[in-house]
Amino acid sequence: MEIKPSVWTIGEILQWTKQYFSGKGVDNPRLDAEVLLSHILHRDRLYLYVHYDQPLAPDELIAFRECVRKRAARIPVAYITGEREFFGLMFTVSADVLVPRPETELLVEAVLKRLESRPAPRIVDLGTGSGAIAVSLLTQLPAATAVAIDISAAALVIAEENAKRHGLADRLELRQGDFWQPAAGMLFDAIVSNPPYIPADDVAALAPEVRTEPVLALDGGKDGLDYYRRLLTDGYSHLAPGGFMAIEIGISQADAIRSLAEQSPFVIQEILLDYAGIERVVVLTGRGRENVEN
Repeated sequence: MEIKPSVWTIGEILQWTKQYFSGKGVDNPRLDAEVLLSHILHRDRLYLYVHYDQPLAPDELIAFRECVRKRAARIPVAYITGEREFFGLMFTVSADVLVPRPETELLVEAVLKRLESRPAPRIVDLGTGSGAIAVSLLTQLPAATAVAIDISAAALVIAEENAKRHGLADRLELRQGDFWQPAAGMLFDAIVSNPPYIPADDVAALAPEVRTEPVLALDGGKDGLDYYRRLLTDGYSHLAPGGFMAIEIGISQADAIRSLAEQSPFVIQEILLDYAGIERVVVLTGRGRENVEN
């Protein structure tokens, strides 16, 4: 990769980078170029348009060139910048956690809708990763507390940083361990999870950017359903009276989740579609509690 001229304006470097990224098969080449340049300049993207003819300083050009090199190697933009926006908040991310995705905001919205009238809800976020789900919920529910669980110690370091970043360290308890194990004996008003759900044999065929993310956060076992089985088998014993479970699912997994639910202590209350019309979030209540207001 070469950026030959010694002086580039913002407009020129964005146009060059868009073409370069396109040639490398990068999705959204213009957007990625703008996000990376905004990161280097410590400015928002609007600044780039207002100052289209502004020359870049030599140190800015050098730093941007390194970002472009990484992105062309299909490293996710969020790992390059160290940040990702989710639910209107900025989160620290690293290669130790899954990059928060827009469709997961639907999961947060579904939980908020059901908890907003409760006085002091208790939440558990299983497989918390960056903590984006738990932190987003707590920012909107000032009386709530949450337990965030992850098997990865490195992921919990990032989650702790995000809790502190948003002033929630006193309301978010971080626990390391294998799924339910750290929550032994605890009851929750809301059980929330975006678990690994990619079938093991499909992981190698994912986009290069996705394959850079932690395999622990992607691999859902042979059929992609391992963690849903654990959620539906063991979750009932952690459900407070009137509580519910909300989970994100993968494409074409809704029918399998329906079958699992029929054999579990849970009953599906609602399945929500994402903006692409895909069944994405499943809300369940304890069997026999279907009519409880949430």
